[in-house]
Amino acid sequence: MANIKQTKKRVLTNEIARQRNKAVRSRLRTESRKFHALVEAGDKDAAEKQMRVAARLYDKAVTKGVLHRNNAANKKSRMAAHLNGMK
Repeated sequence: MANIKQTKKRVLTNEIARQRNKAVRSRLRTESRKFHALVEAGDKDAAEKQMRVAARLYDKAVTKGVLHRNNAANKKSRMAAHLNGMK
């Protein structure tokens, strides 16, 4: 542990941010998995709704600084490609 007061504060702040970021990333993965499961099942309407939910969460993650905007754009683009590739 650090000796300097401000460094101690930063350690605590960083831990809080790390846990928050972990929760956001976990939620993103969960929603993405739900989308891919619906695509595999062939349920296009439900997959579209789930994609909107996931895309919104990706945008929020970018706003909060959890993901880089290009990373989120790439993931949303891949989801759209999977959705458009459905029969």
